[in-house]
Amino acid sequence: MEEKYILVGVSVSDEEETENSLAELSALLDTAGGISVLKVIQRLDHPDPATYIGKGKAYEIRDMLEKYEADGIVCDDELTPAQMRNLTDILSAKVIDRTILILDIFASHAVTNEGKIQVEMAQLKYRLSHLTGLGKSLSRLGGGIGTRGPGETKLEIDRRRLNSRIASLSREIKELKQTRETTRKRRLNSNIPILAIVGYTNAGKSSLLNRLTGANVLAEDKLFATLDPVTRNYETVKGRRLLFIDTVGFINKLPHNLIDAFKSTLEEAKYADILVHVIDSSDPELDLHAQVVYKTLKELAISDKPVITVYNKKDLIDTDRAELISLPRDSGRGLSVSVSVKTGEGMENFQAAIEKVLNENMQPVKLLIPYNEGGAVSEIKRNGQVISEEYDEKGIILRVYLPQMFADKYREFDLNGYL
Repeated sequence: MEEKYILVGVSVSDEEETENSLAELSALLDTAGGISVLKVIQRLDHPDPATYIGKGKAYEIRDMLEKYEADGIVCDDELTPAQMRNLTDILSAKVIDRTILILDIFASHAVTNEGKIQVEMAQLKYRLSHLTGLGKSLSRLGGGIGTRGPGETKLEIDRRRLNSRIASLSREIKELKQTRETTRKRRLNSNIPILAIVGYTNAGKSSLLNRLTGANVLAEDKLFATLDPVTRNYETVKGRRLLFIDTVGFINKLPHNLIDAFKSTLEEAKYADILVHVIDSSDPELDLHAQVVYKTLKELAISDKPVITVYNKKDLIDTDRAELISLPRDSGRGLSVSVSVKTGEGMENFQAAIEKVLNENMQPVKLLIPYNEGGAVSEIKRNGQVISEEYDEKGIILRVYLPQMFADKYREFDLNGYL
């Protein structure tokens, strides 16, 4: 049986922005397996430090809980321990905040051992900081949304044992990070261009990877359908090998504990040659969500990379909006294309954009390398993208994309045959 909740938000300036945020909160709740029966917006100069929404409004909501037969409330911001405790005392019902809800979704969707460890780390850090309020809020009802992951018993252990478990998980994450770095070094040494797919959750990142590579990654119309990064090989129409990495989706008010815990996973984007930023062009909040992505990337110290912005879901927007989206959007971050990953429309433009960005800093050359210059061949292969390799009586003929410094270095072998 689905749990029913009243969604609660505080509007301090823009009520429409709060309504949009509650709509997203409703989608999060749906992903977690619950349903929203009512949305309540309280207008305040700032959230009440004691009860988030004010004591009077809290008592009003207590009556609403009975009227709608709801199991509890979900607040649109992260609550302080005092707010959590006081609301629970007044409502005598489950009190969940946005952070608990997101952590719960992550706990139910994590598949790999690394993903599960990272989620547990984030949950325990949150529970450690909210020990006095959270235990009282959730332990009385037991089970359901907000209690998945490490388990209800974790709410009852003392601070010392929480710290001990966090320390143990930190060591495991460190070991996993070393393994990931080894794998990453192998990819970097292969000199195959890496493209990291980033974007707001449910923008269509996994669907794009599936369309390009046949990866069969789970792609549902729900927030955070996939968490663990997926790497797949791809070959362009011109025969260039690429690696695509699908990363976890971003969201507004993403808990800092999650950013910290998933930093090693999200760092895959840090080592990519190109970022592919997927945006849902049917989303009325697309500009706001794009800024959330850029802000999160900045927090992860990922910048100064060429970006291909993919405005997805072209099939869901009307002609006027499609024309607007198709216009070049000058963000100073590279190329943009409008596509429908679902139907395949515009995908050839995306592939052309990839070729263009890859070639911007690479010089196409045709080289004849004498057989006695084996070291040169190794260096060229290590630092360039070889398109073809032929052997004749004078040496090895390489058609290759090279960074400008290497193209200049081996100019003496240049046959002046551009690709």
